[in-house]
Amino acid sequence: MNNWAPGTLAVGRVKFFSRHRGEVNSSAFSPDCQTLLTASEDGCVYGWKTRSGHLLWRLGGHTGPVKFCRFSPDGRLFASTSCDRTIRLWDVAETKCLQVLKGHQRSVETVSFSPDSKQLASGGWDKRVILWEVQSGQMLRHLVGHQDSIQSSDFAPSSDCLATGSWDSTIRIWDLRARTPEIFYQKLEGHSGNISCLCYSASGLLASGSWDKTIHIWKPSTRSLLVQLKGHATWVKSIAFSPSGLQLASAGYSHMVKVWDCNTGKCIETLTGVLDVAHACVFTPDGKLLVSGAAD
Repeated sequence: MNNWAPGTLAVGRVKFFSRHRGEVNSSAFSPDCQTLLTASEDGCVYGWKTRSGHLLWRLGGHTGPVKFCRFSPDGRLFASTSCDRTIRLWDVAETKCLQVLKGHQRSVETVSFSPDSKQLASGGWDKRVILWEVQSGQMLRHLVGHQDSIQSSDFAPSSDCLATGSWDSTIRIWDLRARTPEIFYQKLEGHSGNISCLCYSASGLLASGSWDKTIHIWKPSTRSLLVQLKGHATWVKSIAFSPSGLQLASAGYSHMVKVWDCNTGKCIETLTGVLDVAHACVFTPDGKLLVSGAAD
């Protein structure tokens, strides 16, 4: 975990979460940053106290490796996805599974909550995006258009649009306001590899990280590429806008974490040497940068 302020990126506290029984595929911080969620190859989802590293829970249920995990924006739920083709919705307070969502035909690689925590989007190796109602677990609609596996997703701040990224090297932005079976989408092209992570800013800009080792910042309303960020030596695993939207943090599939100026496209800070692989980065409301990952 790292404290960040403009001009100074320095290691603050480092905690080790070492009771996994398999490789960690994904991790996510709760909205208040007090809890760290980890998805493991051992088929379980783990919850940890961010500050102390204390293990809160180890939850089984999936019958295959857990690929991805994410908290709901209201902090009351989290979702996990798996090679077993399901999504599990969990209650944080009760640490119990509320719903098992079935509909995908292959491994589920990504999941996102809408800003109001009422809808869920999932995607995976079957090339389909499925929208779900969180409360009932009901499947609302399928979004079909990608030519390869879907690996990343994020809702726009307005909830009107959903962005998805794929191994087909494109980003699709789906207009969810349409109530027709055929949903209109925009296609953003420019990457030359898998779109491994997506993140909207509070103002509606969209950042995309890729296996081509670059990050693009887009203005979706005009389908225009605003800036391209280059500097990672490996594919980009995680990205996060600062609360102001003026900076972007990125974690490569390596020990390198960077902070960028979104206006100039310049890297203003680099942190190395703490983690072997950085999985997730997020800014806290008070401007600190938290990073989680794997270290031997």
